[in-house]
Amino acid sequence: MYAPLPTADRRAQSRPHGLALRGLFGLSEDDRDQVTDLFVLKLAQVAAVWPFTLAIQIIACALLIGLAAFGANDAQVSLIGIAAQSAILLAASLSIFATVRLPALVALAPYKRNRIVTLCAGAMASMMTALLWVITSAPDGPIRFTDAVAVAGTIGITAVSLHSVRAASLGFGGGLVLTLAILAGPGIPVAIALLFFGCLIAATLRLARIDHARELDRATASDAGRVAVKMISEFEQYGAGWFWEADRQGRVTYLSAKVARDLVPYGSAIGQSLTDLFQMDSDTPGTERTLAFHISSRTSFSDYSVCAAASDSDRWWSISGRPVVDDLGRFQGFIGSGSDLTEQRKSEAEITRLALFDGLTGLANRQRMRISLEKTLAQNTGPYRATSLFLMDLDRFKAVNDTLGHQAGDALLKQVAQRLQRGVGGTGLVGRLGGDEFKVVLPGIDNRDTLADLARDLIASLSQPYFISGTAVTIGCSIGIAIAPDDGEDSETLVRNADLALYAAKGDGRGVHRFFADEMLAGARTRKLLEDDLRIAVSEGAFHLCYQPVVSTDSVRIVGYEALIRWNHPTRGLVSPADFIPVAEECGLIEAIGEWVLRTACSEAARWPDTIRVAVNVSPIQFANPVLPALVTSALAQSGIAPGRLELEITEGVFLDETRSSEQMFKALKGVGVRLALDDFGTGYSSLGYLRNAPFDKIKIDQSFVKGAAEPGNRNAAIIKAIVTLADTLGMETTAEGVEVQDEIDLLRDLGCSHIQGYVYGRPVRAEDALRQLGVENGAATASGFKVSRARRHKMLRSARILLDGIHGDVRIRDISTSGAMLDGLNLDGNPDGIEIQIELLENQMTPARVRWARGGKAGIEFHEAFNLDRLNPGQSARIRRVG
Repeated sequence: MYAPLPTADRRAQSRPHGLALRGLFGLSEDDRDQVTDLFVLKLAQVAAVWPFTLAIQIIACALLIGLAAFGANDAQVSLIGIAAQSAILLAASLSIFATVRLPALVALAPYKRNRIVTLCAGAMASMMTALLWVITSAPDGPIRFTDAVAVAGTIGITAVSLHSVRAASLGFGGGLVLTLAILAGPGIPVAIALLFFGCLIAATLRLARIDHARELDRATASDAGRVAVKMISEFEQYGAGWFWEADRQGRVTYLSAKVARDLVPYGSAIGQSLTDLFQMDSDTPGTERTLAFHISSRTSFSDYSVCAAASDSDRWWSISGRPVVDDLGRFQGFIGSGSDLTEQRKSEAEITRLALFDGLTGLANRQRMRISLEKTLAQNTGPYRATSLFLMDLDRFKAVNDTLGHQAGDALLKQVAQRLQRGVGGTGLVGRLGGDEFKVVLPGIDNRDTLADLARDLIASLSQPYFISGTAVTIGCSIGIAIAPDDGEDSETLVRNADLALYAAKGDGRGVHRFFADEMLAGARTRKLLEDDLRIAVSEGAFHLCYQPVVSTDSVRIVGYEALIRWNHPTRGLVSPADFIPVAEECGLIEAIGEWVLRTACSEAARWPDTIRVAVNVSPIQFANPVLPALVTSALAQSGIAPGRLELEITEGVFLDETRSSEQMFKALKGVGVRLALDDFGTGYSSLGYLRNAPFDKIKIDQSFVKGAAEPGNRNAAIIKAIVTLADTLGMETTAEGVEVQDEIDLLRDLGCSHIQGYVYGRPVRAEDALRQLGVENGAATASGFKVSRARRHKMLRSARILLDGIHGDVRIRDISTSGAMLDGLNLDGNPDGIEIQIELLENQMTPARVRWARGGKAGIEFHEAFNLDRLNPGQSARIRRVG
């Protein structure tokens, strides 16, 4: 409720003069903010209702014009007059709408907008009076009565809509009276109208004064309240203590803001029970009900340690309170005070933190994570309650330490810890085991979809760039997941299996997560057995080399061989290098194997013609060993072959840790005189930067770019062309690996590739067979295998409709590719090549095609345009059955 103006102010406003009246009605500028706010509020009220008023006016004017046109025979002038008056009325109404609603005009000063609204109100009143006058001069009847009701209703609604703007109300009334006086002349109607208008002026003037009085009193009271609240807030915010008050039921009626923010961050503490807001220190047995006891028994309490009951605030307080009674001894509630115990509690917790938390990141350390996991698993001995374990390892973290220093590495680990805590939240416990290894214990979660989503989110979060000392750093993360009790009922087994899953994640390319599977444990045991057998094979010399020819595209002759290691295990049979080479790298046998390959390849190549080169693969581990140049020199000297005949193939993995030692190794090898080839270009950590410094003689284009390059629409040819152009510019040769189809030979030759290697020119053979190949027509190479590349076929069994010469029929699709399909059940006479058909691959959609061959009820068709196989969804059609 607004308080009335003081008597002196009311008396001062009871004698307004011209300027004072204009200010009272908002028609002149007033520098008082509260008065300006008042008129802004009044105009906002008009803006809220005026769209409805405008709609009523439009309807009324349309009704008047329509009825005039319907009932007019010889009253064309009357119709034109109504239309003109309606247009003026609506124009004025639209002006008011623009003044109170359009942003450009709303920005005007309130008194200017009041003037516009008042003038437009007068204009509308004049037009409404004129319309009413025209209607009264019309013949009696339903049309006249309807028009009169419409105009009268519009006048009433408009007057009500303008009521909040007092000046507009007077303008509207003045327009009515003035127009009536002009149209009717002096007389009783005008006198009555003037009487009513005088009453309107008096009432409006009184309402305007009340508006001003209420607004000024409200502003004065608000200012006083703001000052009081500000003083209390300043005292509580910067003081040592805080205050609270509760009613008879223990519901909070007042609480200092600095405490309320910690207790209820997103709501209000007022009205909540004191026991719902504060929680006693549970470390002391039996104290959790102490606060509730004092509230119910209405007794005093002092210096109780409490924390927030519902929020995650880490603050602690000491709280005291006493009951309040009135003069008659009646209980009124509680009043009390408190102080902050947070710093004291933190200092006490620091000792515990040093024992159970990682000093760098603040996460749980290895000891606490072990204890937590064991306790969690011990609680699961009753009803089934799963526990999941994440083991996490950062990818490329060592490179940060090596390049930016250990201080940067420590800063990175802190940011990683923060992201992990944000990502896991309250669902689990995050810990650091040491180095760049982390662990997450997730009690009560075993849903694989939920765990997979969390793992993907954590990997994505940790893979975002970090900013360390002004440098952007990007790393990755691999995660292994094990779930108890299925993957282990004790902590040792669960950690071992999560570690196996982490190993699988790293093996699958890093930056991924993997769940533990029994196959991983079997695989680990198999790797252990393979490692043991590999050690025996190294000591017994159980390996042999095969050589795959490298053919020149110009002369179509063999110019070299790549040495490929083979291991024929006595019980396993032929073991793929892809299986045992990674094991050899992990267990430290790769250098011994690499040396044997190098010496054997040089020795066997010594029997070949002097123009034939031999290529040997070099592991990144071998490349990092400083003795490699000496080893190469020894192998060359022992075999007696020229250094230029030996080609060392190096993968892009050697550039992961690009340091000065790498540059020195390149210089040393080139000093020996051997050739260097960059293997598997484009599939690893490709960077054009190292081509600028590394002295390569050849780039080997990976077979993933070669396969399908000759197929229409395949972009691999463009990639090969770009690589060849780059190599030519740098003075390097190029070898395309994995060539299997004969039409790929012509394509690679046309693209400028200098050498070809693949099954199209023969599989790897022993050194003796290679020598015989070189003796046939001076090493001439003969292509074999498929002649033409074709799109990959997908086996399926699916019925489909076809349209042939206007006749529908049913066939079965045996296989399909992007370019065509093989059909079963299509019999054609004569030469079928080129016969046009249409086939229904998608429901109610016919795809044009042509027959290429037909025999024995089978036929091959070629689509006119490449078909997107992704549009085929076997799950949506009962007619489709995959068979391979």
